[in-house]
Amino acid sequence: MTQACRHCGTNLTRQFLDLGYAPPSNAYLSSEELSAPEITYPLRLMVCDTCFLVQTQDYAAADSLFDKDYAYFSSTSRGWLAHAADYAAMITQRLDLTPDSFVVEVASNDGYLLRNFVATGIPCLGVEPTESTAAAAEELGIPVKRAFFGETLARDLVDSGKSADLVIGNNVYAHVPDINDFTRGLQTILKPEGIITLEFPHLMQLVEFCQFDTVYHEHFSYLSLGTVNRIFSTAGLRVFDVEELSTHGGSLRVYGCRAESNHEVTSAVQELLAEEKRRGMDTLAYYDDFQPRAETVKNQFLRFLLQAKSDGKSVAGYGAAAKGNTLLNYAGVRPDLLPFVCDAAKAKQDKFLPGSHIPVLAPSVLSDSPPDYLIILPWNIAGEVRRVNSSLSERGTQFVTFIPETRILDAEN
Repeated sequence: MTQACRHCGTNLTRQFLDLGYAPPSNAYLSSEELSAPEITYPLRLMVCDTCFLVQTQDYAAADSLFDKDYAYFSSTSRGWLAHAADYAAMITQRLDLTPDSFVVEVASNDGYLLRNFVATGIPCLGVEPTESTAAAAEELGIPVKRAFFGETLARDLVDSGKSADLVIGNNVYAHVPDINDFTRGLQTILKPEGIITLEFPHLMQLVEFCQFDTVYHEHFSYLSLGTVNRIFSTAGLRVFDVEELSTHGGSLRVYGCRAESNHEVTSAVQELLAEEKRRGMDTLAYYDDFQPRAETVKNQFLRFLLQAKSDGKSVAGYGAAAKGNTLLNYAGVRPDLLPFVCDAAKAKQDKFLPGSHIPVLAPSVLSDSPPDYLIILPWNIAGEVRRVNSSLSERGTQFVTFIPETRILDAEN
């Protein structure tokens, strides 16, 4: 099939990564659904040789990926809640937000972030298409518009008096199939001197640390600062500041504004743009060796599981995360090698992982029978998982991660 770049329209010819076939990574199954046919789609990445936007090949529509049963609840992670609270305090002070301000969060999920603005009396609105998470946010007193965000919705909100002093988008920019329409929507809803902050995994970190498990159908785009700068420019916006974050294995927080606004560009923007260029992110050669590196990780993962089974060692997984589903399905792992995965999110418990059909259990089962190895699938929160389960290590459990390489974690790392 042929596909045009989501941003610049160039025909895509350069494949970056092929992970085979997989179902949508958050399409958890009930026991009744295990006997029904399961739809899988090719999971491949292409890189545009004009604007260097890395993107999935189109097979699944967004409304089939983010439906009413979508099971990702941001509030499950204590670390992410702390990150959100720290951000809310910082941005409130930086922008001098008051009860006369108006904040809009796109993809507001279960209210994990906007709850902080509600608590301080700053008016806000969440835009969230998934029913389950939107309902959870409303229970916290957060107004929610159930819809996908884009230029038309932004115009409707502006016409109803809801222009924003601050627009927030955390881990949503990569999830939108029409990134140009979404960005025009950001420009439309913004007040003349308002600002946008977007957080998204940094493509540079994905490539440098072989984070191929962050690839799944719900992620339509994989972003560098240089590419975001170009996309913003075509929509009448500009990036005026950027921060490098440790979240999700290495993310960026970009600060954007209208092209004509008075916000001055910081040195951090030019420094990171220069670093991306120095590493060659605007050349196709930068992406050439990624596939064999991903295959090496997959093979190491399988060797570990097969050796553990041969040695009679018990193995369990922790974190029914999308990245874990990518790894498990790429490697073809099934319950014979990984009998179960634990997750603190009640919405995932007593269900089965898509593709692999590995059961998801409550973490309490670990204390009943500590495994020899506990594989932390969401490696980006390995520290949090180990703290929560510190009693297991005292009983002999070893924690293991596989990205960017196999690591049996000791007390110091």
